[in-house]
Amino acid sequence: MLTYVRHSQLDWERPGPSYVKFTVNKQHDLTPGIPADEYDSRRRKLMERLPDNSLVVAVAAPVKYMSANIFYKYRQASDFWYLTGFEEPDSAVILEKTSSSKGYRMTIFSSGKDPLKEKWDGARTSYQDIEMMFQADNSIPITTFASQLKSLVSSHSNVFVDIPTATRKNASSSSRSLLKYLTASLRSEPESALDSISSFKRRPLAPEVAKLRAFKSPAEQELMLKAGTISGRAHAKTMRFAEPGMSESALAAHFEYICSLNGSQRPAYVPVVASGANSLIIHYTSNNQVIGEDEMVLIDAGCEYNGYASDITRTFPASGTFSPPQRDLYTAVLTAQRELVNLCSEKQNITLHELHRMSIKLLRQNLNQIGFSLGLENDLERVLYPHYLSHPIGIDLHESTYVDRSAALKEGNVITVEPGIYVPPSTNFPKHFHNLGVRIEDEVLIGKEEPIVLTTSAPKEIEDVEGACQGLLGFEAY
Repeated sequence: MLTYVRHSQLDWERPGPSYVKFTVNKQHDLTPGIPADEYDSRRRKLMERLPDNSLVVAVAAPVKYMSANIFYKYRQASDFWYLTGFEEPDSAVILEKTSSSKGYRMTIFSSGKDPLKEKWDGARTSYQDIEMMFQADNSIPITTFASQLKSLVSSHSNVFVDIPTATRKNASSSSRSLLKYLTASLRSEPESALDSISSFKRRPLAPEVAKLRAFKSPAEQELMLKAGTISGRAHAKTMRFAEPGMSESALAAHFEYICSLNGSQRPAYVPVVASGANSLIIHYTSNNQVIGEDEMVLIDAGCEYNGYASDITRTFPASGTFSPPQRDLYTAVLTAQRELVNLCSEKQNITLHELHRMSIKLLRQNLNQIGFSLGLENDLERVLYPHYLSHPIGIDLHESTYVDRSAALKEGNVITVEPGIYVPPSTNFPKHFHNLGVRIEDEVLIGKEEPIVLTTSAPKEIEDVEGACQGLLGFEAY
């Protein structure tokens, strides 16, 4: 069933009204919003990029524990999920490059059905269902993984697999550590399996998958729009909810509640709810102070929806009305952010690095217009604006590790645009701006001709922010 949702200018930042197609209850989705054929296409594209006689090995994330037997809510390893859609722990996948029309053979290893464990932990997928639903050529027990890996490595020239970061510092123990990582769910450690993966056969997998993940498919774009819309509306309702005298933690809880109520599975990251001078701390997550009468509140928060992260920052007055200095500083950042967003299209042939340099130029210009005296010294980049403008986003909040910031942005990329200014109580800067922090962040889908903002449901213009705080935009806090 297809549902068409019309967005106003507030909800979709491009000239004129836009129509966004949402897909719901799609019969052939393997995971919500992503059909089985798309997972197959991802695997095909990956294997096409790799040399002949290649093997790909990816493993599920382990269950993580807060303490003793108290586990965190499970989240699958991003690359493993991107390639398979399989969400159970204690699992792995091996892809063998072949000359068949499909181009690969896939074996998924898992725990299979276990009525006793399922009574405690929930249903598991049978081997037969894995082959049928996940299009695996073979589905076998995870206990056979080490022996199967050893056998396949001996007949392949290139083995694409990733070693955990912690093990890379100690080359002498990397082989033993990698096997422990790949077979974390097993009680035994058949270390002979790893001996077959010699260092000249092993290749890093993550950079190859990252090249695919950098370009979002139409289905992924829909999910990211939905994630951005849920988070944006939660920002708007949290503005309405906020009052002086509340704790920052109450606002964080309200934001997460609204996101969950609208279908989010989890926060994409620990939210920043920073009132007053706390906004000068970029990653302030204590969220334990009381909001003052004349303070602004900076909220950097987003949800995860069906596997995709959102990332939005908004700054608003706790009283519902910006004071003159607050308004001036906010306008300086907003004007720069608007101009930067407008550059986010393939037609502009611009890089992330060039966007960042442009943000420095615009912020310096705008700040000098409201009374700062910023020359070419480092006060802007070192003190007032110490972070980078942008990062790619998708399944992971930050998909920056393998991104070339000097490469031109292309249609289908999704990035954040988040300039910010944080004014410490220093004589170098006008006193009436001391302890004010403003950051404005949106997610932007790079279009061929123009940018598409995925997070416009979060009020950003001054009249909209004040209207949201004062209850003038037609919605309430819940």
